[in-house]
Amino acid sequence: MFTIWENYITELHDRPNRPETLEVEPEEEVDSDEKGPYILQSELEKAIKEMINKKATGDDNLPGDVRKLLGEGGLKIMIKLINTIYETGEWTKDYTEVTMIALKKKPQATKCSDHRTINLIAQTAKIVAKLLRRRIERKIEDVFGVDQFRFKKGKGTRNAIGMLRIISERTLEIDEELSVCFIDW
Repeated sequence: MFTIWENYITELHDRPNRPETLEVEPEEEVDSDEKGPYILQSELEKAIKEMINKKATGDDNLPGDVRKLLGEGGLKIMIKLINTIYETGEWTKDYTEVTMIALKKKPQATKCSDHRTINLIAQTAKIVAKLLRRRIERKIEDVFGVDQFRFKKGKGTRNAIGMLRIISERTLEIDEELSVCFIDW
């Protein structure tokens, strides 16, 4: 039974050209401008505050609610740990392991595809991922132009489709030709 699920999950999440391991360049090869400053305690506090209460725990068995009760000392320890991960690029094993649970989509589920899986991830790993995602988003914002659409409030595809429709209708009204180019990078 375990082998069937293992094969199903592997097939479900296996993507072509996916590397077996992620290579992180040595710290001395990274330009100091690209590395960025250490994670600040205020960033950590904001990420913890945004964690959703009463969510399932990960392999660490600590609910996210507990992180919100950390005092000054606990925050300092956590920020030191997170900055070590940020600096070295090495995650502890607890943060990279995930427990997957299958939930039935249908009452009479018999096949793997009749289930959906949820991943239980350590709450601290979620916080670290959130902090890193925010840092990456800020860097990406500099690359995007004001007229580029993406998964961001006010820049979603609905807005782009609405604008394209208006442009198309106006082009038809004046009997002109319209060329549209979609780029996904």
